[in-house]
Amino acid sequence: MDEITEVIAFWHDEVGPDRWYNATPELDAEIRTRYQGLWDRARAGACDDWAQSAVGALALCILFDQMPRNMFRGEKLAFATDAQARKVADAAIERGFDMEIVDPLRQFFYVPFMHSESLADQERGVRLAAERMPDEHLLHAKAHRAVIARFGRFPWRNELVGRYSSDEEAAFLWQGGYERMLAHVAR
Repeated sequence: MDEITEVIAFWHDEVGPDRWYNATPELDAEIRTRYQGLWDRARAGACDDWAQSAVGALALCILFDQMPRNMFRGEKLAFATDAQARKVADAAIERGFDMEIVDPLRQFFYVPFMHSESLADQERGVRLAAERMPDEHLLHAKAHRAVIARFGRFPWRNELVGRYSSDEEAAFLWQGGYERMLAHVAR
């Protein structure tokens, strides 16, 4: 099995939708053991040619956006390849690659925009979700956008990236943070 196929098969079949957003320390360790070397190589540009196909671009989005959040949970390095993920996703969407990938994997072309602290990226993520995946993904896209619209950044990242939280951000986190925003947007 080639590396592209292996990344997608691992993410879809072994991790699966139930654990994509509900990680455990064991899953984080497994991803770090299995994929940190590949992530290091991809980060350095060794896998740039993957972006020339829909499945390759999907694998890069997963490798750049999702896996670092597991491998480096609680560290600034978790966000180190976010810009690369957005660049790959942007080019893939431009070429229509996202529409070649079926649900639920298609969402990983849009999540890099949800993870951005740019309001323009958030707006784009909401538009893409509304047009191309108007399910639960849209609700999460709207909640992420609402946080960025309110604070201009994700308060839960502040400590990891060396920022101080404002009193308003601290209150937001103390009062339920993202989960509370999600409930608010769902109303």
